[in-house]
Amino acid sequence: MSQLLRKPENKMIAEGVTLIHEVTKENSELVYVGFKMLDLEPQAVYEEALTDLELCIVAVTGKISVTDGQESYEEIGTRESVFARIPTDSVYVSHHKTVQITANTKARVALCYAPSDQALPTKLIKASDNGVEHRGQYNNQRLVHNILPDSDPSANSLLVVEVFTEAANWSSYPPHKHDQDNLPDESFLEESYYHEIDPQQGFIFQRVYTDDRSLDETMAVEHGDVVLVPKGYHPVGVPDGYASYYLNVMAGPTRIWKFHNDPDHEWIIHRP
Repeated sequence: MSQLLRKPENKMIAEGVTLIHEVTKENSELVYVGFKMLDLEPQAVYEEALTDLELCIVAVTGKISVTDGQESYEEIGTRESVFARIPTDSVYVSHHKTVQITANTKARVALCYAPSDQALPTKLIKASDNGVEHRGQYNNQRLVHNILPDSDPSANSLLVVEVFTEAANWSSYPPHKHDQDNLPDESFLEESYYHEIDPQQGFIFQRVYTDDRSLDETMAVEHGDVVLVPKGYHPVGVPDGYASYYLNVMAGPTRIWKFHNDPDHEWIIHRP
């Protein structure tokens, strides 16, 4: 069984609250990135006291209300399905705060964590604040929603992004990596991928590999799975007939995204 591919847990942890995924430094190779995915029934409440971690709460689907005891945001969230292909609302919360999330409707909520050593203001990241961009060409095209990019100083460590890849396209491609603390050329960032697929019975492929192939895994990824990327290149391929969504969380010692393309495949981006 792959150590990088995580199947949904679907574990009830409170009334109306189901834990779909939980990734921590205790149960994975990741040191900087933490991740939870929760399903909340209407009116269900989830509460968590943060220690030395900052948190980005993403209203993946449905509507939620969020408070840290001082700042409150009501009825946030914009879509019933990620495949509406529109940005959603998120909330950034710094370390040593207690957050409470209430579901106004049935909701799926992502909790994205990274180390934090500086107190920052709690902030609503509106859907309209997301930077939306189209990347790639030929069969290497995807739609990107930048929730917490490195150009936004709202976080200490976290980088959060959504990516949509249509049928018969590749993303995170040509294969690139960011596993060396070698600025300004490359930054060290761990990464997690939470995947959804439309229609849900589909699958996509994700490979994670290093130059020396000491790590080399190719995974058939199904709806709701998580893939962990502690290091290495990590391309995603989407078969014909299906569309792919993934939510990326990245973090490392320096909050900047500088990647290095696999030199064997970099020629692809230089085609006329």
